[in-house]
Amino acid sequence: MKGLFLFIAVFLAGTVVKCEEIFFPSKIGTVLVYKTFDKKDKVTSMVKYTITKLNINGKDMDITYLCESFNPKDEPAFKEELTIHKKGDKIYFDMSNFINKAALEKSGAMPAEFKITGNNMEVPTNPSPGDLLPDAKIEMALNMGFISMKMSAEVTNRKVEALEDITVKGGTYKCFKFSSVVNSSAMGIKTKSSNIDWYAKGIGIVRTESYDKNGKLLSYTELMEVKQ
Repeated sequence: MKGLFLFIAVFLAGTVVKCEEIFFPSKIGTVLVYKTFDKKDKVTSMVKYTITKLNINGKDMDITYLCESFNPKDEPAFKEELTIHKKGDKIYFDMSNFINKAALEKSGAMPAEFKITGNNMEVPTNPSPGDLLPDAKIEMALNMGFISMKMSAEVTNRKVEALEDITVKGGTYKCFKFSSVVNSSAMGIKTKSSNIDWYAKGIGIVRTESYDKNGKLLSYTELMEVKQ
């Protein structure tokens, strides 16, 4: 199951739209680069997001990204487009964006037998410390003839913890700190982890950390570079 769930994505970042600063960039051509590290600070992957399309309808907005993932040797692993949606004062994004599709890729494309169901994750555009956020869930089924796999992940106990300063290679930012619990299941094996994520208005996701059920660090992801 390791590697099937990324549980990180640039679904939030910031810009100004009609004087409201929101949690994702809306300038075509903006590039955000992230690297993921294991508990020993070894790079395990890199992801680059480039805004390719923008659709604005009043206060609502659809942002389309080209998502390119790379292995530790900086070799291309997977590429796809993903879209996030702003409706009113909330942001919605497909939970399937959290799947490491490179781990499931077959002959350069996703297998036709791969099915995904679930709900969208919801995030407020103007969070406050103490806010509780709705749960999100994804279920996956893959039938490759000789093997069938069922996987699921549920993100619960989502909460806005605090507003604090965070420094990473990509800069120093004042961030909203989010916490959540992730319950995953794959082929009958269940795991539980907790996540801490920091998001900065005007820039987006800055750092994420994942811990096992005993509170030990599993991995972390940091913003490395922003090009606008």
